[in-house]
Amino acid sequence: MEEIKDQQVISMPCIGDPAPEFKAVTTQGEMNFPSDYKGDWVILFSHPADFTPVCTSEFMTFASMEEKFTKANCKLVGLSIDGLYSHIAWLRTIKEKIEYKGMKNVEVNFPLIEDIKMDVAKKYGMIQPNEDSTKAVRAVFFIDPKGIIRTIIYYPLSLGRNFDELYRVIIALQTADAFGVATPADWYPGDDLIVPPAGSCGTAKERMESEDKDMKCYDWFFCTKKMDKEKVLEKVLK
Repeated sequence: MEEIKDQQVISMPCIGDPAPEFKAVTTQGEMNFPSDYKGDWVILFSHPADFTPVCTSEFMTFASMEEKFTKANCKLVGLSIDGLYSHIAWLRTIKEKIEYKGMKNVEVNFPLIEDIKMDVAKKYGMIQPNEDSTKAVRAVFFIDPKGIIRTIIYYPLSLGRNFDELYRVIIALQTADAFGVATPADWYPGDDLIVPPAGSCGTAKERMESEDKDMKCYDWFFCTKKMDKEKVLEKVLK
């Protein structure tokens, strides 16, 4: 009989699930998640460790873009399995010593969660043993105002995130909700949107024969709709 080896099961929430609840200590005080953020979009993201160069570049970028995310009704929450005092010392070092891509004197004002016991990281599947059993991968969870997970993106330890893409995702999710549409590949505000596929033969026929100048159907299942950039941003930005 072959020897059965114990395997660690990674628990991980899925898109459409309620965001797992937790209480935590952060650099901005105690947190009850996600109840403290009811009514807001949230980007919850993890990083491997304090005082590491890739993470430093990411925190500086997020902090520099925080106002931009705030205008999109989105709050930022970071997580590391390091301790609170390590967090504070690292963020102070970033402000006092580090310069990157023209960014300097950067102050990180969004909360950074202490997760020494990895309780939160394990709830969100941020620990990937084949990558590292003691560090969180670069996970990103987009959580809507009702506390539902809407998008999940995972990066390995070596790969820094694309922050323009993270911002594009939060705008695209809100656009889809606000206008009942989908966003095509490489979509940015001002680009054509996708009209959801017709649910019946009658609707498909109506679309193909429609004289709506803002909608173009290439076939019954593929229709696009024009929408001004200003109209989109007016709806999703504060």
